[in-house]
Amino acid sequence: MTRIAIVEGDGIGHEVIPVAQQALELLHPEYEYFPVEVGYGRWEQTGCPCADGDISELKTADAVLFGAVTTPPMKDYQSIVLRIRKALDLFANLRPVRGDGFDLMIVRENTEGLYSGIEEIGPDRATTLRVVTRKGTERIARAAIRCARQRQGKLTIGHKANVLKSDVFFRDICIEEAKKAGVTYNDKFIDALSLDILQHPGAYDVIVTTNIFGDILSDVSSYLVGGLGLVPSANIGDRYALFEPVHGSAPDIAGKNSANPVAALRSAAMLLAYLGDNEGSARLEAAITTVLSSGIRTRDIGGSAGTREFGDAIIRVLGKKG
Repeated sequence: MTRIAIVEGDGIGHEVIPVAQQALELLHPEYEYFPVEVGYGRWEQTGCPCADGDISELKTADAVLFGAVTTPPMKDYQSIVLRIRKALDLFANLRPVRGDGFDLMIVRENTEGLYSGIEEIGPDRATTLRVVTRKGTERIARAAIRCARQRQGKLTIGHKANVLKSDVFFRDICIEEAKKAGVTYNDKFIDALSLDILQHPGAYDVIVTTNIFGDILSDVSSYLVGGLGLVPSANIGDRYALFEPVHGSAPDIAGKNSANPVAALRSAAMLLAYLGDNEGSARLEAAITTVLSSGIRTRDIGGSAGTREFGDAIIRVLGKKG
């Protein structure tokens, strides 16, 4: 039996993930769905945001649907997202951004870089170690190349090699892998790339970059489609996979029935494609398009519908097609 772990997390995760879960349950009632509670809310209640047993539970799933977690700016609080990515070795973060005349796939290295987790905080200085390894770079480059081959066959390497020696290392390894694979490639400084994507998004296909640059670049790119409430992501490893909206826990709007569930729904569609159900994935994407085209939209994209009302509309459309 296919088992799906459901992690709502914190904030608006409690609102958008139930919408996505309901859509999955309609398309696949035969799947087993089981909750795993992690996050800041759990830390407030128990003093433990994520236990070893929670990681073990996630490893029993065929895929994980993940909401969002709050990471407070406290020096003794470990990022739950980073811990899960490392524990499950989810080294490739795939962030598609699709709109009128463009279809980007940002492939972000997901387990090292500036998010290495190797940090020290003292009274006069704080340091974070930026780690870029040959193994990590080769495998993210190869993942990006596989994506490029399935798409337009164009690869862009985003880096800051004019300033950072670690990015010289990253860029050169990505170029080596692209040459070996026979893939068309170019490379750009990440700051110039961020601007050019906004000005000429149709010029790009697959973009591979390091952890923090990929994080920022995908947020910047979300402007092209209406904001973070619309952008999904997949975290893929050799054995495990986790799917989550790009947006955070948004505590300022949590509990107000105003969060946009589209990113969570699109993450669920990516989950279905990963499990081999391309038809179900396409049905869910089509339902999102139908609902948005009908004028039902949440406030962040110019509408008046609440999270639940948008979700109800999605279920109605999926039900009619079922």
